[in-house]
Amino acid sequence: MTEVKICGLTTPETLEAALKGGAAYVGAVVFPKSPRHIEPEDAAQLFAAARGRAQIVAVVVDPDDALLDRIAIHLKPDFVQLHGAENSSRAAEVRRRTGAKIIKALPIREEADFVNVSEWTRAADILLFDAKPPKGADLPGGVGHSFDWSLMGNRPLPAKWFLAGGINPQNLGEALLVTRAPMVDVSSGVERAPGVKDISLIHDFLAAARRS
Repeated sequence: MTEVKICGLTTPETLEAALKGGAAYVGAVVFPKSPRHIEPEDAAQLFAAARGRAQIVAVVVDPDDALLDRIAIHLKPDFVQLHGAENSSRAAEVRRRTGAKIIKALPIREEADFVNVSEWTRAADILLFDAKPPKGADLPGGVGHSFDWSLMGNRPLPAKWFLAGGINPQNLGEALLVTRAPMVDVSSGVERAPGVKDISLIHDFLAAARRS
């Protein structure tokens, strides 16, 4: 089965659906502009149920040290996912400060957007390729847009990387066929409204991943 991360979970019911369905990673979005935002203290209570059952990921966007400290103290994630304009030296500091491994999201729209892959392959434990948002967008991801998946073809990539952006239960099979992605990340693709996860869509997505 392709490894799946269900991101932006905010309720016990949807978290349990992800865990029972076999999600290997579960994500807490700690970013106030996101409709999926959850404070680190609240995330710690919610994601306690995932400890030892899946890898816990804290998703942040250009976090300051104070926020990182709250995440490290309360949530204690396995991974911190950097979804902003962080550079590799900042990633090293995040790793040191939190004790967590690093996922780095790289926004993709065209060939030129892969320029930093080799640098981040060294600096991060896992890369995540997401659709680049439109100019002026408030959110760096989670908006349901995909990019041209054929850009991933015949490209030297690390063994572990996530495909993200606009993936849902209906198009997951095609996405995997085109990209051969070993891992996929979904958020808005299993929601019935922005920030509102749907248990049946989570079930359908994980079932589609098992068939892949």
